[in-house]
Amino acid sequence: MILLVFRLLCLCILLMGGFSASVTQATLQSDVQCYDWGVWSEGSVRVYDGEVAWLYCPLFSHPTLYIYSQIQNSSLSLLWYRHTHTHELEQPINLKLHTLHKDREYLWIQPATEQDAGLYICMLRNISSCVKIGVELEVIHRDGECDFRARPHLNISIPFQSERTLTCPDLHTLTLPNSTHSVTWYHWCRTDGFWFTMDRELKGDDVVIYRMLDPYAGVYTCVVSYQMNGRMLNFTRTLNVTAVVADIGNKEPLILNPAKDQIYSVTLGGRAELSCRVKLPYLNDEKQEIWWTIDNKTVEQLADSRFTSPEAEFVSGYYGDQIKERFLYVMDFSADDLQREFQCSARNSRGFNTSRAVLKAELYVPTLELGCGLGVTLALMLMMFVIYHVFWLELLLLYRSWFGSDESYTDDKKYDVYISYARNSEEEEFVLSTLRRVLETEFGYSVCIFDRDSLPGGTITDDTLRFVSQSRRLVVVVSPCSAVHGTQALLELQAGLTSMLHGGSLRVVLIQFKPVRRQSWVKELRRARLALTLIRWQGEKSVPLSSRFWKQLQLELPMRSNTHHTDTHTPLTENTHNTDTQLTDIKQT
Repeated sequence: MILLVFRLLCLCILLMGGFSASVTQATLQSDVQCYDWGVWSEGSVRVYDGEVAWLYCPLFSHPTLYIYSQIQNSSLSLLWYRHTHTHELEQPINLKLHTLHKDREYLWIQPATEQDAGLYICMLRNISSCVKIGVELEVIHRDGECDFRARPHLNISIPFQSERTLTCPDLHTLTLPNSTHSVTWYHWCRTDGFWFTMDRELKGDDVVIYRMLDPYAGVYTCVVSYQMNGRMLNFTRTLNVTAVVADIGNKEPLILNPAKDQIYSVTLGGRAELSCRVKLPYLNDEKQEIWWTIDNKTVEQLADSRFTSPEAEFVSGYYGDQIKERFLYVMDFSADDLQREFQCSARNSRGFNTSRAVLKAELYVPTLELGCGLGVTLALMLMMFVIYHVFWLELLLLYRSWFGSDESYTDDKKYDVYISYARNSEEEEFVLSTLRRVLETEFGYSVCIFDRDSLPGGTITDDTLRFVSQSRRLVVVVSPCSAVHGTQALLELQAGLTSMLHGGSLRVVLIQFKPVRRQSWVKELRRARLALTLIRWQGEKSVPLSSRFWKQLQLELPMRSNTHHTDTHTPLTENTHNTDTQLTDIKQT
């Protein structure tokens, strides 16, 4: 029977909401089943180091459930235990210590030190059963006599122009009746502010505010000092005083939006967000509600996962009046939802107000998808531009190898390339040992060189014109010694330009072997320069077949199905013996 009574007692305490606790599994203490109701969060105590602390047993928090005087006529006992981080098990309180004192349902620590911090457990038990609950004691260190940033023990709201008396909390509980004590008050940690005004004064142990004004709001701190058993004890309490609007006029909630002419734009198939913003006038310790309804049903009653409405959020405040906002989210908004009635409602003890949300459907524009698509397109275009700017020669050569046609299938010409150059040792070395060798050996072109391919006894002019007409490209090596009046190189250039001007298939390509001033060029070359391609030889840098020189040259020459381009570095000394032999034969001739 006693066990049943205690179970009902503990259940009622939990339903009162006086503490946030969870039922743990039954534990055994001295072979007695004991029900642990966790820690009472609202009963936590916070004191400064060196001040008096008193702990109240939460099992007596409601007088209709149980009062302390009843346990004196029963077999129940009130025991106190302590649990610290250094001990896994609960330790009994040693009441023989001069700093600890048990008085009815209170446990006094006079004074408390940082070593006294921890979890204190009060237990009611008899031979057959017990129940227990914990209270947390926090001992903090204080710098100076006052700290207005400390967490307040009490929050007080005082309407403007009203009168209120501030009493130090726990003053009559912690001090003995008729004992000598003193109370020191601070406002924002200052004591001189009470003496220069007629609307507020110190009166005995209290602060009397005759007419509440805005400067009187803020943090008040009271420090109580008294004697007990020959020792001087003290404790500190902090009050947070807030000035609020007076309880006059209309105090009904005011719905700011949805306003009368406000229209919410929603997107079919998208996520709709409806805002309900309400001004809640200050009412002392009174609950005020804000909620959404869909066809006169709340979100909870509708039980549709597409509709969600989190708790209202604080937006702003003015002396106690608050503006709060509550959202309604509708996922996958459909055309049928446009026919629903969405209403925002607010209520307090002074009245009720509601407002209907007017909706307007908008065409869904996939801005995110369009933005991502545009960004990807621009990125691809930029990447392609960079690739083409860097590798345009390679791309053109690749394109020509796939879609170009072999000119040897469409004409009856004998040579792919006719090379024109000045007849001096340096250019002959370049033409015969480098240019001719690469074009014939590496690229597979048929090359015509007048000094090598002409027969003795012929006419130079006739043979030159015949060789040029039988070639698809005329490659002119430009240097300071080339294209001089009266030379064969000039004759070859004139023949090539004449063929181009009269619609022939011959194309002229210029190779700048050495830098030449434009003023020194013959007039035929200066006139045709803008229409001709000029490829610059850059010495050792142009030697490898992977250099820009050979790629540009190959792009200007005819496309041959058997031509190939390698990226290997071919040294100029290759086939040197054969080249020297050819040079000797040409000079003898």
